[in-house]
Amino acid sequence: MPSTMKYTAAAIATFAGLASARQCQNLTVPVELSARNGKFNQPVTTTDIEVTNFILNLSQQGHNYSMEILDGYQTISGSYDIAATYCEPDSGAANVLQVLTHGIGFDRSYWDVPFNYPNYSYVAEAVDQQGYSTFSWDRLGIGMSSHGDPVQEIQAYLEVDALRALTEQLRNGDISSISKKFDTVVHIGHSFGSEHSYLLTAMYPELSDGIALTGFSHNGSFLPFFELGGNFVDAPNLGLDSYVHGYLAPATESGVQTNFFSPGSFPPELLTFATNNGQPVTQGELLTIGGEIGVPNTFCGPVLVITGERDVPYCGGDCLSPPTGYDSIPAAAQEFFPNTVIEVDIVPGAGHGLNIEYSHPYTYSHIFSFFEANGLSASATNATKTCQPGSAGSASPAAPSASGSAGSGNGTAPASASSGVASASGAAGSASASAAASSAAPAASSAAPGQQYGQEYGHGYGWGHKGGPKGGWKNWEPKHPHGPPAAWN
Repeated sequence: MPSTMKYTAAAIATFAGLASARQCQNLTVPVELSARNGKFNQPVTTTDIEVTNFILNLSQQGHNYSMEILDGYQTISGSYDIAATYCEPDSGAANVLQVLTHGIGFDRSYWDVPFNYPNYSYVAEAVDQQGYSTFSWDRLGIGMSSHGDPVQEIQAYLEVDALRALTEQLRNGDISSISKKFDTVVHIGHSFGSEHSYLLTAMYPELSDGIALTGFSHNGSFLPFFELGGNFVDAPNLGLDSYVHGYLAPATESGVQTNFFSPGSFPPELLTFATNNGQPVTQGELLTIGGEIGVPNTFCGPVLVITGERDVPYCGGDCLSPPTGYDSIPAAAQEFFPNTVIEVDIVPGAGHGLNIEYSHPYTYSHIFSFFEANGLSASATNATKTCQPGSAGSASPAAPSASGSAGSGNGTAPASASSGVASASGAAGSASASAAASSAAPAASSAAPGQQYGQEYGHGYGWGHKGGPKGGWKNWEPKHPHGPPAAWN
């Protein structure tokens, strides 16, 4: 990767502040975190061959590699530093704060991309045009935030605990360099960051007033496309010297294009920019991706799911080949929200990297209009959440009990603090929407008594393909004992 093309997120934020009608500051936020992580019998990869072996094992059809190498759980606790950028309008802090969480392959600059600036900057639109305050952060283990063990430490649940800690500090006014205490906070994620935002609101629904999940669906059966298509190699061997072995990155522009850009959706120079400034992913993240979204979410606030029509990791390249009874693959997320009616938007022709494609104005405008329509414009006060029944019926997902098995009826509340964690060998009932290609996920952080989760790691539903998406999912058969919700047959 040519060093002349590299930008740090801090440099990007400084550049943005000079060219905008907003005030931005780069922050280092200390946080105390604790989460029950999976303990995996997986060595740290040190060569490109070992990385390829890991990806081939992880993506093997009919197997649940995360479960196969799971050797119990361990609580990871410690003090970490989170790198972030806070922006507000020149006129001062808005009433509503947007917390922005990036996905795999990026750092916080995904929200404020300095390519043909400010055309691809979500922050520029949100702050300069809509009047919001924004808080973007480098996920734990990525960018300028604290790094850690790439297998046992930097996993999904510990990263979600970082999002919890940051949100609490922002709500309580505990970040000294931010003058305002925010009573109204909305969370916007992309991809893995959407999964984090989803689990945050499932575990701590009081911490958010609304969520926008971009580049997202509840189907994880296409994640092997992402893993194989990314052409991952060892990040240090690729020249990413700030990372240790066990961090993986795409070897070529082709891997980035496959995973993030749909055909004809981008200028070639932007692909080069995204490749040269991309960030890696840990083995631990790939082993725990998908487990976050396997639990039902009792959140009552407004929920937007917005995904590109040609999204690869969450739709297999065609979001409009949905399960029976739905208009799109992302629309099936309604089954996981029993207390609110979600809004789903499919961005025509777009791929997975919504902020860095020609269609980004469509994505931005639909996010802003959604929040405004739900009483969460930048100037909103006294935001309220009203529970209303969603469309989840008798086949809605059920959280596994302490024994590791899920019931066959309606979705249940998360396991209590005394329930512990689902057994790695537990089986789900026939109507469960547990993650079929994933092993048992840990309970929630010890910082959240009464809200521990027993759910599964890995790749969501993971149906084996039989007949092609165009034929409908009723022609798909499970590749794991866990079956699809009955409503999808």
